[in-house]
Amino acid sequence: MSVALITGGSAGLGLALLNALTEQGWTVVTDGRDAERLAAVERRGVVAVAGDVADPDHRATLVDEVRRLGRLDLLVHNASSLGPLPLRPLQDLSVDDLRATWDVNAGAPHELTRGLLQWLITAEGVLISVSSDAAVEHYPTWGAYGSAKAALDHLTGTWAAEVGLLAYAVDPGDLRTALHQAAYPGEDISDRPLPATVVPGFLEIVRRRPPAGRYRAVDLLPAGV
Repeated sequence: MSVALITGGSAGLGLALLNALTEQGWTVVTDGRDAERLAAVERRGVVAVAGDVADPDHRATLVDEVRRLGRLDLLVHNASSLGPLPLRPLQDLSVDDLRATWDVNAGAPHELTRGLLQWLITAEGVLISVSSDAAVEHYPTWGAYGSAKAALDHLTGTWAAEVGLLAYAVDPGDLRTALHQAAYPGEDISDRPLPATVVPGFLEIVRRRPPAGRYRAVDLLPAGV
């Protein structure tokens, strides 16, 4: 039995990854803040735990679920926060605004990795952090989110350097998700691809296990996809 933990698996890319893995026979532990929406994805092979990944007690519950299952082959840090909405320039953001965004996008993944590290090492597992082009580019009003994703990228790469973990920061590109829509209220984002279109790229990481590093999902897609 292969086991994955995907944060934020009730919608968007997290849900698309969950669906793909369960179709392949994986058991997936996942979470989300919206308990009703999360309950809709719970089925055989899915362990759904409602809560906020920034909450230490909730993270402890996720670790307990992995401990109960007895292994962890894949950890995907997918849950994200854009920060205060609507998006606004740095001069309008306090350090508390920044800290809240960093807590979700970088701090929580770091603490969850710490709590699950031994399980990943034992299973020779894979760590994937969902990144963004905002981590390496500078877009007006995206400072809180971009700086948090840059920190997540760096933490992910450092886990690989320090303990030899197969750790990857993966930029999925712009996708048609609720998170992306929240960044562009009132705009039509139907031209963006659906999350399922980049899932094969993430699965290729698990299958091929390339050198640890930062990748774009589109560059990992198998030929013909």
